[in-house]
Order: sequence, then C-alpha cells, then structure tokens
Amino acid sequence: MTLPATFAAALTSSTGPIWLRVGRMFTGQDTTTLKDAHLVYHADQILHAAVTLPPARLLRPGQSTPDLDLPTYTALPGLIDAHTHLFLEGGEENPALRAEYLKLTEPELHVRAQARLARLVALGVIAVREAGDKAGVGLALQARWRSAARGIMPYVDAPGAAINHQGRYGSFMARPMEEQGSPEATVAERIAAGAHRIKLLATGIINFEKGAVTAKPQMLAPELTQFAEAARHHRQQTMVHCSGNDGVANCIAARVDTIEHGYFIDDDQLAQLRDRDLAWVPTFAPVQYQVDHATTLAWSDQIRDNLSRILDGHARSLNRAAQLGVRIVAGSDSGSHGVPHGWGLIKELELMQRAGLSAAQVIHSATGASAARLGYAEKFGTLAPGAKARFLLTAHDVLTDVQNFRQPKAVVFDGGVYLHGDNPAQPGL
Repeated sequence: MTLPATFAAALTSSTGPIWLRVGRMFTGQDTTTLKDAHLVYHADQILHAAVTLPPARLLRPGQSTPDLDLPTYTALPGLIDAHTHLFLEGGEENPALRAEYLKLTEPELHVRAQARLARLVALGVIAVREAGDKAGVGLALQARWRSAARGIMPYVDAPGAAINHQGRYGSFMARPMEEQGSPEATVAERIAAGAHRIKLLATGIINFEKGAVTAKPQMLAPELTQFAEAARHHRQQTMVHCSGNDGVANCIAARVDTIEHGYFIDDDQLAQLRDRDLAWVPTFAPVQYQVDHATTLAWSDQIRDNLSRILDGHARSLNRAAQLGVRIVAGSDSGSHGVPHGWGLIKELELMQRAGLSAAQVIHSATGASAARLGYAEKFGTLAPGAKARFLLTAHDVLTDVQNFRQPKAVVFDGGVYLHGDNPAQPGL
C-alpha cells in the first residue's frame, strides 16, 4: 500500500496542533493497545494521546473534528535501536572490504556515518544508543544532534570509545583502561570527552569452533563495580558487552545498568536482572547472520550447528526473561557484519518475535522499555503528553507481525513527515 502524497501536508500545520483519530494506538508505555484513540500534537511535542476526546484548549480555535480520521491506521512511537555502531557499515558483507573500511580516516568514517542518518529516520528509527567507537564518530554525531544545524537525523546517545584491557578483545572500538590507569580516571576521561554513558567490555566473544565463550572474562566483579560506581558518580549509566555465564555473573554483582548480548545467561541470573532492574539487550541479529550465511562465510557444519544451538538457547532465555519480568530492550548491534543500520533493527525485532515474544512485547522493547530505563536526555519512545512528536503511522498490522515494519509507513518527526521509506538494496548502511 502506497501512502498518498497528500498525507504529509495533512500531518503538518503551521497554524496550530494536529488532531488525529486512529483505529489503534500503541502508546509504548506497556504492551496494551488503545482502540479508536485520539492523538493531538504539534511540531515539538505530543499534547494528548487517549481514547477520550481532546479538550478544546488543546485544539485550534473552533475545531470540533479531527484533521484526519484514520480508522485503518495504527499510531505508535518511533523505534529506538539501543545498540548500534554508526561508524561501521553493517550492510557491507564482504570481509575484505570490511577490513579496508576500518582503515578509513576518522573524518572519512564521520562522513560515511552522517550519510546514514536521514535514512534511519525514513525507516522509523528515531533514536540510537551508540555502543562504542574509538574514532569519535558517535560523540561527533551526538554533538551534531545538539546543534541548530543538525539536519534530518535520529537522536544519538554515545559513550565514545569503549573500555577494554590492553591486548584483549575490542581494539577496533575501544581504548584500554591502561591509558588512564584506573577505572575512576578512565571514566572521568570519557565523560570529559562528552560520553553520555560508559561502555565496558567485560568479556570476549563466542568461540564459534567450541560453541562457547572460552576466554576468561576481561573484567572481574570488583573492577566492574569500580567502573559502575565511577559512572554513577558522574550520573551516567554503564552498558556492558558480556557473554558467558561467568561474565554475566560479574556484571550482575557489579550492578551495571545494561547487559549487552548476554549469551549463555541462565534462569537464576535472569531473575537477578529483574530484582536489580538491570536491562538486557539480547542482540540476536549478528549471530543469526552467521547462521543464515554459513556457506558463504565458509563455516563448517559443526560451527553452523553450534551457532544454531546457541541461538535456540538464547531464544529460550528471552522467553524466560519475559515470563520473569526482566526489562528487555531491543538493540540490533548494527554495524556488525551483515547487520545494516535501520534494516538491522527491523530484523532484530523479527528475530525476537520468532523467538517467542508477542509483537506487542517486541515493540515495547524498542520503544517505552528502552526510554524508561536507559536515561536518554529527551522524552521519546511513548505517545504521551510531553513526549516528543516522533511517531509512526501505518495501515499494516505491526501489532500482529513486526515484519510489517518493512511496509510503507509515515514517520512524523519534529514537524517533518517522511513517507519515502528506504531502499534496502542501496549500499551505505
């Protein structure tokens, strides 16, 4: 279904608020859906989002009917990708070209990243939480967001360079803590550089040959605790790359804010996440890509089977987390091999639904659940009075099947309306 060209004009106004009536509204504050609901907004914020009629004081003088009556449409918040690497081009699948890409200069990486921004908004991604880069691209884009001449781009929240140990995993995106010498000094340096949160690399990655995390954790609980306390001293959160049972245990003991990836997490640990209100960002997409393209990547049958088994276990953990009431937050790890920005988030949402979550649970993880826990500097991710007017309108049933985010939709974003979507075949994401 192609959206009418007149849609954009009808969704904007220079004379006052816009009043919409929609068939369904997903506010993002939980997993419920409102039927025959009313949405009133202007360029800066939402004024009313409820099944009740809006009060006259919120409307244009004398207005008694909606500007648009959309009984077949669903309104929902714009999507938040809570784990991205904007300095990387995830859609580039050739390993040799990916290696060459990392040789680009910092200004070149910045230019490439800027070119992705408007495409993300057109896809409905209204905010991204960066997960670390030592080239300073995320920090530069975060600063660009705060400038008057930012152009069309999603909100960007960045930690700057991730933090690892010298000679351990993560050198492509991290600078080692040995540069500063202590967790407190390292956190202070990142904050001074503009970091809005602290990204830590607590473990390495999965050993595909063994089907397990075989390297010992980079950071143990006492050190992670020092980092977490130093971050809290600066009123910032910690997001921690971590997989493997031992690594997850260290993160829980340190009371970090979010566990990123979390492969091999067990049920007892999930219960501890719930009890301590630690969020989990499970990132299925990068591992699923390895399985789906095992032949092209020349993986053995054993490696493919290992990864499939790991994903099956991760799906079981996701369902258990939902049953226990863990705060689940969607993040694609876009920029990773085979995970393009924007489209990678949609794929991540599809994988979460395939794993067993309902579409409503999945969408909540990419809207209100993210906004409520991750300490963003602006209010978005929900349709509620005072939230930024950054939302989606679609005639396709995303509340039953999140694959429908691939279909045409209107993106209302800070006074602009974008109907053109994005071409997944176009390189650069």
